[in-house]
Amino acid sequence: MWDTLIVNPMINALLFFYDLLGNNFILAIAFFTVLIRLITLPLNMRQQRSMLRTQEIQPQIQAIQKKYRDNPQKMQEEFRKIGYNPADTLTGCLPTLLQFPILIGLYQAIVTILGTTPQSLFELVPRVYSFINLTDLIPVENKFLWLNLSQPDPFFVLPIVVFASMFIQQKLLAPAPSAQNQKDNPAASMTQSMQYTMPLMFGFFSLQFPAGLSIYFILANIIGIFQGLYMRRVMDKEKAERLANGSATPAYVIEADDSKPAKSKQSVNGSGAGKSKSTGGQTTAKRKKRSAKR
Repeated sequence: MWDTLIVNPMINALLFFYDLLGNNFILAIAFFTVLIRLITLPLNMRQQRSMLRTQEIQPQIQAIQKKYRDNPQKMQEEFRKIGYNPADTLTGCLPTLLQFPILIGLYQAIVTILGTTPQSLFELVPRVYSFINLTDLIPVENKFLWLNLSQPDPFFVLPIVVFASMFIQQKLLAPAPSAQNQKDNPAASMTQSMQYTMPLMFGFFSLQFPAGLSIYFILANIIGIFQGLYMRRVMDKEKAERLANGSATPAYVIEADDSKPAKSKQSVNGSGAGKSKSTGGQTTAKRKKRSAKR
């Protein structure tokens, strides 16, 4: 099932691009990267918009957390009023987490395609779809600069670039939550920690995985960086338009005191109203009495 749904489609997509682009495996990886980013684009765009929106209303979120820290139900009600759902913070992790099945599948696909032994070729043949003429493609060229695309980078250049590019992408993507927000919202704390752990993890993977896989991650991260910059520009433009139209999210106003019961306010108002009515009635009676004497 795994091979049928994940690995085999990747193998055939890479071979298709390899054939289409003049037997250039680097270009095949580049086009495959663009294809994957296009498939995941709706999720990425939605997630980035949500994260940037959270960053925009961060002052309101902090004010609500400070005021209702002992009343979680009321806190959630106030969050809904400003259009914030703490669970949405977890969506910041989804695009990164989705890379794990891609990583495993692409690793198997690259190792299978770039294998040079008779055994690896024997394993490749039944995986290739009928519309691809495999005999014209093998052996697949696995050299690029100093790299053997089926082996890890011997000079550790790619792992460093993988780490740096993913770190920049994560910093552009997720807002930096305050200490109070991390305390009150575990999801925000998790997102913050993943900004560091995920680049380190993928950089470590690149030390051991084929260079072709590292190149995929670098290209995917670069696309993600430009996508993040574009989304920031769009969100800034939308914010400027809301400010110009006077429809920007207002600052959250903390009332003086919510702890007093409503009845006490009503009783004060009620007694004041009663006193006013009583005074008015006595004044009218006195006027009638004076007019009768006259």
